Amino acid sequence: MNPLFRLTAVAAVIGTSFVPAWAQAQASDAQTVTISASGRGQSRQTEVISAIELSQLAPGSSPLSAVARLPSVNFQSADAFGSYEWSTRLTVRGFNQNQLGFTLDDVPLGDMSYGNHNGLHISRAIATENIGRSVLSAGTGSLSTASSSNLGGTVQFYSVEPSKQFGAEANVSVGSHNDRHLFARLQTGETGAGRAYLSVTDQQSDKWKGHGEQKHQQVNTKYVLDKGDTKVSAFANFSRRKEIDYQDMSLQMINQLGDQFDNTYPDFAAALKTAQTQCGNGTSTYVAACDFAYYAGSGLRNDDLFGLSVDSRLSEAARVKGTVYHHKNKGNGLWYTPYTASPDGTPIALRTTEYAIDRTGAVASADYAVGMHNIKAALWLEDNKFNQARRFYAVTPSAVPSPYDYPSNPFFTQWQYTFKTTTQQFSLEDSLQLSRELTLNFGFKSLLAKNTATLEVGDPATKPAGDIQAKKNFLPQAGLTYTLDKHNELFAGYAQNMRAFQAAGTGLSPFSTTLAGFKAIAGGLQPETSTTVEAGWRLNTPAMDAVVSGYVVNFKDRLLAIQQGAGIAGNPNVLANVGKVGMTGLEASLSSKLTSQWSWYNGLSINQSQYKDNYTSNGVVFATSGKTLVDTPKTMIKSVLSFDGGAWFANAGLDYQGKRYYTYLNDGAVAGRTLLNGSVGYRMTKAAGLSDLSIQLSAQNLTNRRYVSTIGSNGFVASDAAGTEQTLLPGAPRAWYLSLNAKL
Repeated sequence: MNPLFRLTAVAAVIGTSFVPAWAQAQASDAQTVTISASGRGQSRQTEVISAIELSQLAPGSSPLSAVARLPSVNFQSADAFGSYEWSTRLTVRGFNQNQLGFTLDDVPLGDMSYGNHNGLHISRAIATENIGRSVLSAGTGSLSTASSSNLGGTVQFYSVEPSKQFGAEANVSVGSHNDRHLFARLQTGETGAGRAYLSVTDQQSDKWKGHGEQKHQQVNTKYVLDKGDTKVSAFANFSRRKEIDYQDMSLQMINQLGDQFDNTYPDFAAALKTAQTQCGNGTSTYVAACDFAYYAGSGLRNDDLFGLSVDSRLSEAARVKGTVYHHKNKGNGLWYTPYTASPDGTPIALRTTEYAIDRTGAVASADYAVGMHNIKAALWLEDNKFNQARRFYAVTPSAVPSPYDYPSNPFFTQWQYTFKTTTQQFSLEDSLQLSRELTLNFGFKSLLAKNTATLEVGDPATKPAGDIQAKKNFLPQAGLTYTLDKHNELFAGYAQNMRAFQAAGTGLSPFSTTLAGFKAIAGGLQPETSTTVEAGWRLNTPAMDAVVSGYVVNFKDRLLAIQQGAGIAGNPNVLANVGKVGMTGLEASLSSKLTSQWSWYNGLSINQSQYKDNYTSNGVVFATSGKTLVDTPKTMIKSVLSFDGGAWFANAGLDYQGKRYYTYLNDGAVAGRTLLNGSVGYRMTKAAGLSDLSIQLSAQNLTNRRYVSTIGSNGFVASDAAGTEQTLLPGAPRAWYLSLNAKL
């Protein structure tokens, strides 16, 4: 652990001595249920992943790897842990992660895009071992969820509550590709000042191909204090991540070079030779092989996340809760480009996209029960300052900057922006108990997200600046539940949602174009919106949880970067609304307790998502109407069989998904695949002075299946009949991990 991070950890420990905290997540729930199709009383489909399910993952795995076991969830990553952020992709019912909502203990995490402009990835927000439960609302989240991107569903994470007993826990694991994982957590137990925990996580692993390490260090703290009917909670989480990139590949590259092909790091001479002979530098002629491999790329991220909550029951009928939070981020995306020369003439320079987030916000709600009514009002306010820049740094054969370090002294800044985003969301809803069997809920939310871009460095005659906003004053939501008996329930729901614009100089942002392009769209560009209707049946018994649901979604004003034609000077790529998408589907899950020791979870989803309109770019009509939505398999099957005999425990999982398209015209696709994972372990109680000691062996991709995991790593394209688009990442091969867990 580096000195700065040690100081951060010490500061966190000191901070928890003064800041009280409380968490709602119930760790005890995890002892009886792994995956639950519950959500009884909810008019939308919700499913829960508990702490015991998360503990079955290989140590160091992203919590999204567990959420991936739910129906309609398509989660992909190029590494075995699901934590390599350039490659992580999550879709639910056809909506990608940038169109979903994510929170941790009510604190918004933004849209989890790479190079995030308004949040951070859940893997950096908290260590997986500190998550008590995850709740997926597949169709639409609750009105009060703090998110401006959830066209589709939401994933809400809740941290574990500090124990009332003093104790300590440590987990040490080793595995394939030189993996080393350490997690340690100290619990103060209940004291006169409350209770707290402090945890430290250190994860290091070699890439499964090529060279380079993925490094991640975290410190999480939480402190709890109960005072009568009031609970106060606070957390301080710190993350330092450094990851070396895998090379994006095409189908042609995978077929010709194999899925083990990668960048040249740490062989700079090989990269230099390619830059001199294949990239159009000097007297060379550009050939496609120039882009097959670079020297390296990497992602560096530092995050500090703080939250403070007060939850108070004022009376039997009234309850209020408020949360304030602050998030600071420093990040760099590094690429050693052969298309810009360093000042000394070396035909390679280090290009960076640099990020800095400084956001503060508050989430508050008030609940009041009167007669048949349960009324809830909620408010979310956030001010976010996002600084982004594109810079170049010198590279020489005798002084190659490390991809693990933040570079200094750029020789050129191409552009630099400050984006300010103000978000205001208000919601009001009522749950009306019409009879003992029938409950009706209805309400609305109002959302305003205003983006202001200020150009700090760059040519103001060509680079855009100014304001744009997404606003909807009335986004209704309604639903009902009908209780058939104490085990069976019917539910139905309707919701409208809007996604705010991304405020960034890159990606699908209104500002990632020229000044002329921005002026052309600023007055007429519409935010993406969706209308969701879902209905289903759920069963809850002591031995079984089941749900069957169907849904219809109308997704309007889809945004795509296109060339709008010669009417715009320079004919730049600009965002445009290109029509509708229709999504229909059926999903079912069954979590059954076969015996006191055996449980079995199964999930099935069938999805039909199609573009409803053609679109035109630079005068060319692309016939996308009727084509299948990219990265949306029509069929997915999940199955997890678990055993817990007290001493011995084990689980085996199957994950099948069908073909996925990465082109809008459906001429580029990757085949379906089936992956098998599993773990087996043995635990002892009161061993060697410890309250619990366990050992676990985990395996990923047991059959060593070769497949393409991430698609669209460099974005999706209209067509790729030749298979040359480098926007794919092969999945990780079979990997083994052995872990030892001890509790004091």
